[in-house]
Amino acid sequence: MSSPGVADAEIIAASLRHPERFAVVFDRHAAHIHRYLARRLGGQLADDVVGETFLAAFTGRGRYDPAFPDARPWLYGIATNLVGKRRRDEAREYRLRAALGPPDAQEGHADRVAARVSAQAMNGRLAAALAGLARGDRDVLLLIAWEGLAYDEVAAALGIPVGTVRSRLNRARKKLRAVLAPASAEEVSNRG
Repeated sequence: MSSPGVADAEIIAASLRHPERFAVVFDRHAAHIHRYLARRLGGQLADDVVGETFLAAFTGRGRYDPAFPDARPWLYGIATNLVGKRRRDEAREYRLRAALGPPDAQEGHADRVAARVSAQAMNGRLAAALAGLARGDRDVLLLIAWEGLAYDEVAAALGIPVGTVRSRLNRARKKLRAVLAPASAEEVSNRG
């Protein structure tokens, strides 16, 4: 059952009496949450954590603040908290990606490979730089950069003030620039 034009908050409230209605929230947002989690944890683990996210949301739906019509920031907050529980695995994954370098190109996909050359050249450095960020800084950066959330949505998702979002994002950007800028300058000089 689709509910176009009905706010998530109304659907969540209705699901307290009719639990099956919560499926609309899942249908609306599961793909976004999965994409975010796949970028953070990898595809297989993302499948599990999406399930955990929506189970936690369903279980906690009675505590949902109806002042927020869109449930997406709330769901990102739950997903981010679950990622936080797995942060050791996440940091280990980033270190592994940095050590392995960019993935090998598949034969027969020359056009796609050519389009990704510069991105792949930075992949290991970026993964290492992300692993080096404090967890809170990394969470803010990835919710803004990958998921396109606004500062107030990130604040709602993480349960922090908007000013903290701004300062964490600023700190994360400075650290990433410091790590990535020397590499970019080196690659430019090597091309010339």
